[in-house]
Amino acid sequence: MNLYMVHVGYYDPSIGEGIYEHHVNFFIAAENPKKAKEKVLELKEFQDKRMHIDGIKELSYVDGYKVSLSEEKNPQKQEILSYDDSKGL
Repeated sequence: MNLYMVHVGYYDPSIGEGIYEHHVNFFIAAENPKKAKEKVLELKEFQDKRMHIDGIKELSYVDGYKVSLSEEKNPQKQEILSYDDSKGL
């Protein structure tokens, strides 16, 4: 299993009359880029906002560290730091 960053774009008519393209990154665990693409295409948010895929990157190494994934039966909730929380670090 590999980790992929799928960079997507979309236009939102409620912002700037829909002329600006917005972008989001989805992080997907998949066997290969094709499977990552298939998973993203199935996401409700992707479909609802009529997003398109701008690129897919496999994330094998980050800052000199090898990325490895292992399946977890009972994943723990991850901490999310707000703007103010991260500012205070």
